[in-house]
Amino acid sequence: MGVTRRAVQLLLGLAGYAASMAMVVQAGQGAMPWDVLHQGVVRATGWSFGVAVLVASVLVLAAWVPLRQRPGIGTVANVVVISALIGPALVVVDRLAPEPGRTAQVLLVVGGIVLNGVATAAYVGVRLGPGPRDGLLTGLVARTGWSVRAVKTGIEVTVVAVGVLLGGTFGWATIAYALGVGPVVQAAARWRPLVPAGLTTSAPPRARGSRPAPEPVLPAAHPDQVRRRAARIARALASFGDQHR
Repeated sequence: MGVTRRAVQLLLGLAGYAASMAMVVQAGQGAMPWDVLHQGVVRATGWSFGVAVLVASVLVLAAWVPLRQRPGIGTVANVVVISALIGPALVVVDRLAPEPGRTAQVLLVVGGIVLNGVATAAYVGVRLGPGPRDGLLTGLVARTGWSVRAVKTGIEVTVVAVGVLLGGTFGWATIAYALGVGPVVQAAARWRPLVPAGLTTSAPPRARGSRPAPEPVLPAAHPDQVRRRAARIARALASFGDQHR
């Protein structure tokens, strides 16, 4: 994947992520876990949604220091692009679906979850650095030795609880996102035009026409070892036959 392609995919992925956030928020049936916190901060401080996202992202990045996580270009882009685009995205979605009814709410939530999963695979797949919240997750997993599921659950329960206390919206969409976004990310990551190398570190693909690496050659057994093993096998077979006569 060339540099230009990676940069474009990173920006489109982050733009899609911001749009997906706006879709779920506009449905009014609960926000994504971190957006419950963002909503709470907005209602407690009067800040815009973009400022709340920016401040939360910077604070999460500060938590990277003791975890010894290193940000990349994609990390910085994640903070800047999403913080800048979430406000306009909320305005656009509100104009397209003002006061959505039940059917529109479901479509917004489902569409937001799918878009969020694809956007996540897109920007993570370019391997230019994780987002602030992704880095917090991986850093805690590395430092504590706990499972990814346990750490992710602990983080999201905490931010949702704080967000609700501050006035954020928790609802069925929050639960649907928590359960549904993972499978969407995994499915999107299997589409090689979007994520050529997958989301996990693996051996680089072999170039076309090149020879595969040779299989390791095991050392040959010594003749005496072969004779001793053959004798043991013969005795075992003879004993087995005597037992079944």
